[in-house]
Amino acid sequence: MPTLRTVTLGCKVNQYETEYLRQGLARVGYREPARDEPADLCVVNTCTVTGEADLKSRKLIRQLARRNPGARIIVMGCYATRAPETLASLPGVAEVITDKRQLPAFLARFGVDPVPDGIDGFGRHRAYIKIQDGCRMECSYCIIPQTRPVLVSRPPDEVLAEVRRLVDHGHREIVLTGIHLGHYGVDLDHPGRRVRLAELVARIAALEGDFRVRISSMEAAEVTRALLELMQAYPRRICPHLHLSMQSGSDAVLRRMRRRYSAERFVEQCCRVQEALDRPALTTDAIVGFPGETEADFEATCRVAERIGFSKIHVFRFSPREGTRAATFPDQISAPTRRRRGEELGQLARRLRQAYFESLAGRRLQVLVETPLDDRTGAFKERVSCSPPGQLESYLVGTSARYAPVVLPGGEERIGTFVEVIAEGIEGGADRRHAGRSGLALTRKRCPIPMISCFAAR
Repeated sequence: MPTLRTVTLGCKVNQYETEYLRQGLARVGYREPARDEPADLCVVNTCTVTGEADLKSRKLIRQLARRNPGARIIVMGCYATRAPETLASLPGVAEVITDKRQLPAFLARFGVDPVPDGIDGFGRHRAYIKIQDGCRMECSYCIIPQTRPVLVSRPPDEVLAEVRRLVDHGHREIVLTGIHLGHYGVDLDHPGRRVRLAELVARIAALEGDFRVRISSMEAAEVTRALLELMQAYPRRICPHLHLSMQSGSDAVLRRMRRRYSAERFVEQCCRVQEALDRPALTTDAIVGFPGETEADFEATCRVAERIGFSKIHVFRFSPREGTRAATFPDQISAPTRRRRGEELGQLARRLRQAYFESLAGRRLQVLVETPLDDRTGAFKERVSCSPPGQLESYLVGTSARYAPVVLPGGEERIGTFVEVIAEGIEGGADRRHAGRSGLALTRKRCPIPMISCFAAR
């Protein structure tokens, strides 16, 4: 049987598209090679958000060529769209796919018949589904509208069929992803009306099965009344978590970024979500050190973050991206200043994360159990080892509907299931080295962990 090795950089959409290609090739006999076994075919799904992402892509392609002599290397992704000639010149590269819409035709050339219209599994308990592609926002710092400019929404029936397949194969969380998720449906023609995101989510929520839905990154202004009412109506089916991209809390910076809202409007939208839902988790992205950002601008970002109380902030230090307007702006901020502001906002983010977790104390949480506790989740391990020997023999790690990582006792038979717990405390703190990974710890009341505020499983 021929062998296939895949490597993915970047976003959830890229991960979905790699899985689509992998499953299609599996239909014609391709299998994953053993760890030290060379592959016959390699697929690299690239990212081009930053110059560093481009560098990583090129480095990975060269490594694959060295470690898989004679392999055909296929390169796809946003970097492939932006610079196909550069990638085609690298060792071992046999083909560059410049448009993701070419993937079905690519599979057909390999003899895949019929070409799949989606995926059947995702290799984990949480599965991503790409429902939309393309962005036309043209933010001054972002290259993606140049690499994915065409808005394409998948038909609702196709998405629903994919959700059913994934649930039937044991996936308990379905994450809806897209490049501009709030624009789902703007390109779909239906008699007299448009199908929008809220309608699709409503149809998914009404499906039978033991699963929940998580909505991926959105613009705050695109969280409609209909979507909030739907989240209220299905509190256990739709996760009370939204990732709303802030980028900056300064109106002056937002204007230079070409974002389509003011800081106050962003705060108002977040407050609407918090008023409508029970302690929702709000996560966000923020860029520090954007050209012309003053200390007052940076402080405004920190104030907005505190007002909203994000449960997680992805902090990015601005990096000029060749091909974007912002790369040519005057008043570029020095690297030391960008680094300092990133560290300061990161510290605030960790405090806000801990405060949000503390606010969940006493609340019932739905946890999807995903993996045993091991070295990869070492942020919890030091505290867990404080329990009296023999009282609690094994621990598991899961994710709550509110996107808080959770440690709980139990055997591996719980993996892949939902567990109801009552939050009573936090494992990990804002002053710890791994505080960014701090999460909610759980235990049975009859086996309390000394000196640690824990949770009672129900």
